[in-house]
Amino acid sequence: MMRCLLVDDEKLALELMEDNVLQVPFLELKGKCKNAIEAMEFLRNQPVDLIFLDIQMPGISGIQFLNTLTNPPMVIMVTAYENYAMDGFNLSVVDYLLKPVAFDRFLKAVNKAHELFTLRQQKDQPVKEDNPDYLFVNADYSVVRINIPEISFIEGLKDYIKIHLTTSVKPVITRLTMRYMEERLPEKDFARVHKSFIVALDKVRSFKKTRLMIGDNEIPVSDSYSAKILSYIGLNEQNLDN
Repeated sequence: MMRCLLVDDEKLALELMEDNVLQVPFLELKGKCKNAIEAMEFLRNQPVDLIFLDIQMPGISGIQFLNTLTNPPMVIMVTAYENYAMDGFNLSVVDYLLKPVAFDRFLKAVNKAHELFTLRQQKDQPVKEDNPDYLFVNADYSVVRINIPEISFIEGLKDYIKIHLTTSVKPVITRLTMRYMEERLPEKDFARVHKSFIVALDKVRSFKKTRLMIGDNEIPVSDSYSAKILSYIGLNEQNLDN
């Protein structure tokens, strides 16, 4: 669950945003504030993961308030003024919503925040030998459990990865990096064989110098990555040439 705070000087805007938040299962509304001073006091006593922040407020603006926070949570800016968008992105906010906010646009913004939230949690989780043999990824607007022994191979795309499973024809597509997956998966069971592929070693059906087969899938193998495959199957390059 992502703990969130609403900050807006308009009562109706707060009510509409609260209604949106309550429709999303992974959001937990912790408080509502009508100005930046109230928000500062709230954050002293109760941390949150995400702030929905209005920009135009009396006294201290949303941007000024955000600049006062030394370790700010994620922020989605909400305003009626489009010309503030650049200021928001310069402050590394998650997204920028224009009032009146349509629910589908709101949902797109919170899903983006949830992806970041999930990535940070996974990154902060210490890797231990007794870690569970599963991980959670954000896919199809929900958090999906991936059982590591069911992974056959992982394919890297431009901004996403495809996790191919033995238990499903359809791969799980999620916004994670190949480097993250390489670090998260057990080294003894998985190998990077190409800049765009990680394979489960026990799922390899056959191997030649530049490719291997997992099921009916042909996976390219780069020279720089072939050593681990050779070691796993107990061969060397000379064996492959014979």
